[in-house]
Amino acid sequence: MKMRTIRCGPVTFGPGQPLVLIAGPCVIESRAACLRLAQRLAEWSQASGVPLVFKASYDKANRTSLRSFRGPGLERGLEILAEIKAKTGLPILTDVHGPEQVAAVAAVADILQVPAFLCRQTDLLVAAGASGRIVNIKKGQFLAPGDMRAVVGKVESTGNRRILLTERGASFGYNNLVADFRSLLIMSALGYPVIFDATHAVQHPGGAGDRSGGDGCWAPALARAAVATGCQGLFIETHPQPARALSDGPNSIPWRALPALWDQVRRIHAVLNPKVGATPPAKRSRSKPARP
Repeated sequence: MKMRTIRCGPVTFGPGQPLVLIAGPCVIESRAACLRLAQRLAEWSQASGVPLVFKASYDKANRTSLRSFRGPGLERGLEILAEIKAKTGLPILTDVHGPEQVAAVAAVADILQVPAFLCRQTDLLVAAGASGRIVNIKKGQFLAPGDMRAVVGKVESTGNRRILLTERGASFGYNNLVADFRSLLIMSALGYPVIFDATHAVQHPGGAGDRSGGDGCWAPALARAAVATGCQGLFIETHPQPARALSDGPNSIPWRALPALWDQVRRIHAVLNPKVGATPPAKRSRSKPARP
């Protein structure tokens, strides 16, 4: 099946297009911190020609512990994301956790993300599809890539064909995930752009007792492998100081390391897609992105 091209403002996902980066913190920790990071990413994107979508969650509804930080919540979180969108011009991606949230989120976000644990929730998928927004569906850790055909069909039932599929690893024993790169090719055959989530693929779900752990040091290698295999974008959670992040810090990539990694994957993508206008090498922003 021929893969569709999905346009999201200034960014386009699909065959024959530059590699897209979806990046940001796991969760909105505060208005100031989230806005500061978004501005750094926007400056870098503009200076270096990086097609970028900003991501952050207003609520992490599936944290390991009841005591874990979840974020500012729906109303305040959407206010912050709307401000980021207005001030940076970046397209916005964020999670939705129930059908009742879809209308409010669709009024702000350009891409509605269905979390991996919820990827079979029919009412949520149908509501997200009916919103008319782009729907990014994360493949559940418990699903085979071919199982996503039925998941995609639920969104398609609304007439919405603006769909992205994201691979984030599969459960491999207890508290561990493994990335099977065949998944990128299998899901590509469904006709929609495929994204690889390099940071959640190295997560250890619940592996730190009352929270998830991770091996963020391996995320760059998996990102390079995914681009070499063939994907249309990368999903990377980044933070100025991952060790101090309130959610998913162990598997996040430090912001200061992101430009160098992007240079690497950009070159790999250019080898496989010589007719695509490659984005230029990343340049250091005048605003010193190593210290957001």
